[in-house]
Amino acid sequence: MMTAGEFRNGVTFEMDGQVQQVIEFQHVKPGKGAAFVRVKMKNVITGAVTERSFNPTDKYETAYVERRDMQYLYNEGDLYYFMDNETYEQIPIGKDTLGDDFRFVKENENVKVCSYKGSVFAVEAPLFVELEITETDPGFKGNTATNTLKPAVVETGATVQVPLFIEQGERIKIDTRTGEYLERCKN
Repeated sequence: MMTAGEFRNGVTFEMDGQVQQVIEFQHVKPGKGAAFVRVKMKNVITGAVTERSFNPTDKYETAYVERRDMQYLYNEGDLYYFMDNETYEQIPIGKDTLGDDFRFVKENENVKVCSYKGSVFAVEAPLFVELEITETDPGFKGNTATNTLKPAVVETGATVQVPLFIEQGERIKIDTRTGEYLERCKN
């Protein structure tokens, strides 16, 4: 058990049967009246962000979210299979559990699988990935001065906007959170 007065950024707790994670908190001591804790929190399972004020003595159950390193193996229809790197146990996860950033994950790549009380609720892709361009319009020399972008398909099938000078067969670095091109990869 923890009190609302002990809330810190990143802390997870259970409230009304839901798992919440503290994004921001502020202890407020007004001139009149009792102190309170203003919290901006995110529902870990649904992703909904809410703000609420708490009495500092309110008690909540600590929620332990497990993050395990697992390797993405393959998919079969709407099921994606992952292997635990320690026990070599394979688990299937439904497509609806995977986030938008998963479109940049290749087979045999390591990801973090998040679960609460044995129930998987999210799969976190690495923050940055290096992928090969499989399809794009030809690049032209000298097209480096402007910030004009063109679509390119990477080896996972996802489409990314890249500068005009990038050519098919090149490897690029992508930020999976935003889906943006960062740089060419050095060979």
